[in-house]
Amino acid sequence: MKWIAAYAGALVSFGALEVLWIRWAGPNLYRPALGELMADNARGAPAIAFFLIYAVGMVWFAVRPGLSGGLSQAAINGALLGAVCYATYDLTNQTTLKVWPTYITVTVIAWGAFATSVAATAATFLVQKLG
Repeated sequence: MKWIAAYAGALVSFGALEVLWIRWAGPNLYRPALGELMADNARGAPAIAFFLIYAVGMVWFAVRPGLSGGLSQAAINGALLGAVCYATYDLTNQTTLKVWPTYITVTVIAWGAFATSVAATAATFLVQKLG
């Protein structure tokens, strides 16, 4: 039961943060730099697939160690996971696309580290309280 709670906590907290991010970053960060490469609207199915898969990674790599190492361990592991995963995406884009500014890469890596850290910490806290 604790793993279901961990997964749900990670999924809901990260999903809420990402919805806020996408709503802000789409028009303010991505569209000015990427223009016509941007879809008119964010596609829900790929986003949901990402959230469902990413929450598994958060639970395994950040929440699970946080349950024995404490909230700070969950926060650190979450930040590291987020930075690595978001760096993979953004640095690949910067490598392969004609238009992908460095400031987007740096901003999005920082966002990934922050959002994953917060979500992993929230999920760990939830499991500890249920516990």
